[in-house]
Order: sequence, then C-alpha cells, then structure tokens
Amino acid sequence: MSEAPVLLITGASRGIGAATAKLAASRGFDVAVNYLRDETAANAVAGVVRQAGRRAIAVRGDMGKEEDITRMFAAVDKDLGRLTHFVYNAGITGSAARVEAADPAMMRNVIDVNVLGALLCVQAAIPRMSKKHGGRGGAMVLISSAAATLGGSGEYIWYAATKGAIDSMTFGLSKELAEDGIRVNAVAPGLIATEIHPPGRIERVNAAIPFGRPGAPEEIAEAIVFLLSDASSYTTGTILRVAGGR
Repeated sequence: MSEAPVLLITGASRGIGAATAKLAASRGFDVAVNYLRDETAANAVAGVVRQAGRRAIAVRGDMGKEEDITRMFAAVDKDLGRLTHFVYNAGITGSAARVEAADPAMMRNVIDVNVLGALLCVQAAIPRMSKKHGGRGGAMVLISSAAATLGGSGEYIWYAATKGAIDSMTFGLSKELAEDGIRVNAVAPGLIATEIHPPGRIERVNAAIPFGRPGAPEEIAEAIVFLLSDASSYTTGTILRVAGGR
C-alpha cells in the first residue's frame, strides 16, 4: 500500500466535502469519498482525485446507520489501507420550523446523523489512526457551523444544537487523543453556497453577512485541509470559524 496519507471524508459527493476531497488530493492525500445517494457525483469526485495522481474510492453509507459506518470503514481498510486522516462533513438540517411545530422524528434523524454519526465514526477511526494501536497518528476535522453560536432561531434550533455538540466533541477529543498522536479540530462555516439551503434562503440571510456574500465550498476546504496538514502541527482543540465576519 501507498505511504501517502489516507483520508476519509463523509458526505463528500458535493459541496464542502467534494471541494475538500479535490483539494486534499492536490496536496497528496489518497481519499475515500463517502456519499449517501448520488453515486454518479461521488464517482466524479473520486475521478478528480485520481486525475491528481492519488488513489480514491467512492463508498456509499448513511451516517445515521451504524452498520453503514462499519461497512464504510471496512471498505477503506480494504481498498486504501490504514486510515490517517478523517473529516466528518456529513450533516443535515431537517425541515425549517419553530420548535413547537417541528416533527420529533425529523429532529431525531438530524441528531442521529449530525451527532451520533460523528461519534460512531470517530470511535471507528481511533483504533485505525492511534499510535497506541499501531497507527501513524494523524488529524481529524469535524464540521461544525456558525449556527452553534447563532442558535438557528425560527428555523433550525435542533441543527444548531447538534453543531454545539460537535464543538464540545472537538474540545474533549483533542485532549483525549493527544497522546494517541491524533489532532482534533473543527471548522465552523457560515453561510456557504451549497445545496443544503432551501431556495431563497441564501438571498434572505446574505444581508446579515459583513462580507456581503456567501462563502464558496472551496474557501471552507482550504481551512479543512490546513487543519489536516502538518502546517497545523501544533493546533488541536480549535474551532476555526470561516463565516465572512458573521
């Protein structure tokens, strides 16, 4: 197997995840592209990784299902080798509403994907990456959101709460895994022009951004790959907010 760093990105068929996969490949990472539904898009991202001279696989998996997470990590083991880097980018908002009108099943699904999925993935990644378990060490980046501190009022309070959980996870894991040789940081994007937003939301929220525009997925990818790289070798437990001043 190649000695290149091996990176798994959840939710990498489009948006921030896809941009991160492509940038990471250009910086020397082999990449596993996780996706939920769009196999064609995931394979296209994997193709770009290969064009950059790196190895890639596309692996389907619902991060709200434990069995899919187990199967995803097994596929990385088999096809790319021992994991060294991990990005938990998969996330859903659910349907916008005030809390009293929100569907409990919808909120539960958001929590399962955004919080429990992240915990289960980290749990699977640790024995593969940890120097205590014979791994090479490495870095994890969890994707938070500016919503963690803005609160999501009137729209997505449950989503904001899950991103607050990501922040807590980042602080705790950074301390717990320091002796394992694993750095853990988070990136907290603001309003980014991706398909996660329903029609009209970007235009509506844009007025609250000091920069006067939404961010691009590629701008978030730069922050993520920096935190994965040796350029951030003394950085752990950090929430890097990339939100245009919001």
